Amino acid sequence: MAPQHRPALPVLGGRKPSYRERVADALRAALIAGELRPGEVYSAPGLATRFGVSATPVREAMLDLAKEGLVDTVPNKGFRVTAVSERQLDEYTHIRSLIEIPTTADLAISADPVDLEALRPLAQEIVTSAATGDLISYVEADLRFHLGLLSLAGNTHLVEVVRDVRRRSRLYGLTALAEAGRLEASAKEHLELLDALLARDEEAVREVMTRHLGHVRGLWASKT
Repeated sequence: MAPQHRPALPVLGGRKPSYRERVADALRAALIAGELRPGEVYSAPGLATRFGVSATPVREAMLDLAKEGLVDTVPNKGFRVTAVSERQLDEYTHIRSLIEIPTTADLAISADPVDLEALRPLAQEIVTSAATGDLISYVEADLRFHLGLLSLAGNTHLVEVVRDVRRRSRLYGLTALAEAGRLEASAKEHLELLDALLARDEEAVREVMTRHLGHVRGLWASKT
């Protein structure tokens, strides 16, 4: 599947970032989706052309990503995408499991059904993006869904921790998963999760979240 070049800049996690942050989010989404590959060196002008912006905000955004450890600077050439080790992926998934499973399960009791139902369009967008193979849209919608869901717990620091962990991990296997016809099935777990939450079925929520994060580590995060 050929990478999809999308000049429109995303707004990840429901925030209202600056233009520089929007450029960083667009680059981060491409990194997470695996469209910018580990070990590859990318120039700011080349990425600027790809995303339909000028080179200066791209260069500034890549310096921000370098501070996060997502890329390394290569003098006179650009930026090299850093690799994520198997151990790091295990650690990131463990952190997400410790935070997201119990927090989401608690929402089966505490969340307002109106707030939960408001997330359904995002869950459907994830399924649609999976069906069409639009991986960056998939990543954007997936991030907004999960951060939006976690925000219902009322703990902004928890949301930021999960946001940081997610941006540091990469879903290298998304393309292969989409080509194998398995991404759409995984995407539908978001709708299944909403249904379990609305049914106030705490155990079902735990089961879906555990299975979902298992897919993240076992399938999506596997290096192709």
